[in-house]
Amino acid sequence: QVQLVESGGGLAQAGGSLRLSCATSGSIFSGNAMCWFRQTLGKQRELVATVRSDGSTNYADSVKDRFTISRDNAKNTVYLQMNSLKPEDTRVYYCYVNLGPFNYWGQGTQVTVSS
Repeated sequence: QVQLVESGGGLAQAGGSLRLSCATSGSIFSGNAMCWFRQTLGKQRELVATVRSDGSTNYADSVKDRFTISRDNAKNTVYLQMNSLKPEDTRVYYCYVNLGPFNYWGQGTQVTVSS
């Protein structure tokens, strides 16, 4: 069974920082790109950042230069460091991995940024 376990969400003030973590098993993590998505109720999930197995990354324009995605291969964990947070970053954040024909999501973690 594929499990993605997220942690680290919460409440932050505008300009503050939070770090999200997503832990999974080695068989899932190794060799696969890992992603963070976010979603507001009633809207489509938005791809925030991707980190590939070689460590290369991509970001949505809305978070570029503020968020950093990284992976710790020894811990089978992917992180999302969020700095300079804005109220519009308030979303539920989801960890995601694609394994062939299957898509797997974490349970989601709420991030709320107050102005």
